[in-house]
Amino acid sequence: MRNFLKQTFASLIGSLLGLIIFSSVGTFGLLLLIIAASSSKNVGPEVKDKSMLVFDLSMKITDGEPSANEVFQSTFSGADEQRMTLRKVIETLEKAQRDPRIVGIYLDASHTTASSNIGYASLKEIRQALEKCRAAGKKIIAYGGNWGEREYYLSSMADTIVLNPLGLVEVNGMSSQPIFLAGALQKYGIGVQIVRVGKFKGAVETLTLTKLSPENREQTQKLLDDMWGDWRTTVSTSRKIDAQKLQAIADTQGVLEAPNAQTTGLVDQVAYVDQVVTNLKQFTATGKNEKTFRQINLSEYAQVPGKSLGVERESKNQIAVVYAEGEIVDGRGEDGEVGGDRFAKIFNKIRQDNDIKSVVLRINSPGGSVTASETIQREIKLTRQVKPVVVSMGDVAASGGYWIATDSNRIFAQANTITGSIGVFGVLVNGQKLANDNGITWDSVKTAEFADLQTASRPKSTQEIALYQRSVNRVYNLFLNKVSQGRKLPEQKVAEIAQGRIWSGVAAKQLGLVDEIGGLDTAIAYAAKQANLGEDWKIKEYPRTSTFGERFFGRATEEVENALGIEKELKSPNNPLVAEFQKMQQEIATLQKMNDPQGVYARLPFNFKIE
Repeated sequence: MRNFLKQTFASLIGSLLGLIIFSSVGTFGLLLLIIAASSSKNVGPEVKDKSMLVFDLSMKITDGEPSANEVFQSTFSGADEQRMTLRKVIETLEKAQRDPRIVGIYLDASHTTASSNIGYASLKEIRQALEKCRAAGKKIIAYGGNWGEREYYLSSMADTIVLNPLGLVEVNGMSSQPIFLAGALQKYGIGVQIVRVGKFKGAVETLTLTKLSPENREQTQKLLDDMWGDWRTTVSTSRKIDAQKLQAIADTQGVLEAPNAQTTGLVDQVAYVDQVVTNLKQFTATGKNEKTFRQINLSEYAQVPGKSLGVERESKNQIAVVYAEGEIVDGRGEDGEVGGDRFAKIFNKIRQDNDIKSVVLRINSPGGSVTASETIQREIKLTRQVKPVVVSMGDVAASGGYWIATDSNRIFAQANTITGSIGVFGVLVNGQKLANDNGITWDSVKTAEFADLQTASRPKSTQEIALYQRSVNRVYNLFLNKVSQGRKLPEQKVAEIAQGRIWSGVAAKQLGLVDEIGGLDTAIAYAAKQANLGEDWKIKEYPRTSTFGERFFGRATEEVENALGIEKELKSPNNPLVAEFQKMQQEIATLQKMNDPQGVYARLPFNFKIE
């Protein structure tokens, strides 16, 4: 009751605060609307002849549009964070490829950080779009001060790579360092019991072990080997450096200083940024008195109409692109989550819209609630009976993320997509020791043996564990059956390749879990072909983004709730020690999102990250 009053009070104050602020800026807001309306007739930013398109590699790139809170923060906090969706980046690069005014692309890696969350599958899609630009005659120059492997993977296809004289190039392989909480849980008296199916289902190990199990180590090693192999092959081809030489560099040097990086062929030139600017001013025929070369940044150029270049489409026929990005949770879900009920409604709406001829489900999710996954998958199955449904897997589409992919016409993934993890588990937590150590005890009165089955006051008995295990086994068998039916594979084969094991996209294709290697554009083209649309179609994206009013008032309420201590988020500088604390916070945040009504989950290892 106290919590209810606290949250209600916060919501009321938040709404009042929003109304006060909104009314106080009413006149100014009206003026902005008038200006916006008058500028809507504008043809977009000016693009001068012989311009370079500047692509800042520190830009945040996501599958879907930003959440309401993120938009509010960037708009009102004064933060100058650039962000675009992956499809918008690729579409903008395609526009540049066809635009005779754009003579080249400048990849700016001088502001990148190690905290980038973009995965290698997304980087590959951007890289392929850049390669098309280069093939069309656009000169690509990449400049950086400290090249991390992600930025270098993207930029290695450039005509010229330039490194600052004090800069470094990191070539030290890939690693994964999961954090384990079992010791802390035991120390503080939190009991954890696990029920699972799949010997490779490592999601629960962070709660029960102090290091990787042999099975989890095996699958992680295989995944890293596949992804590192793709990195070496890709860079080797672009830079004409033998893949074995790259391995030797990783084994013996790890980080190369500028002169050595140039000697080994990883970079073409060592120079300061002003020297690069001088050369680009000559290349773009920029006047000597100009401060910098003739340019337009990617975000601005994205606003330039592309109809005359054949990029923008107008058609009654639509292809729906649905972004399932984030944790799969029961119910509606929040921004950045794949809520089972919300996404089920999206597919229900799409199914009944006659203008939508086919669907592309873009998955970038580690999974989560099996109840939510099943709710979404059911609607996808019904939709497929009416129109084609094609899956495009992003950086990760595993466990519940793979569950919702099973009933599709075709599955596309990149070679370095993380997928599979066909397995399920349940986590049973109790606080008996913690409570007893602090003088708290419980007693129980019940009318049947399992009446207090859901209690967290004690560990589960052997008989109770058996009940949970039976439920997990049932869900796992259902998962296997779905994969078998959807992928047209014998159940015995699915059982062998399942076991909760994660696979790279290239391995998943060999096993039959994926149909083709390709990105989002490839999946969209296939969806258009399946619906016999030719070139007569346009994209419609889901979920829709929040309105300004929803963002404004929602943020006002959130600020008050934060002030009352209802919810606080740790924000810290980017350093290794703080990063480890943030890992622990992420683990706890993941546990908070585990809301499946049956307590059964199909999910990757918590916050699995490749570094």
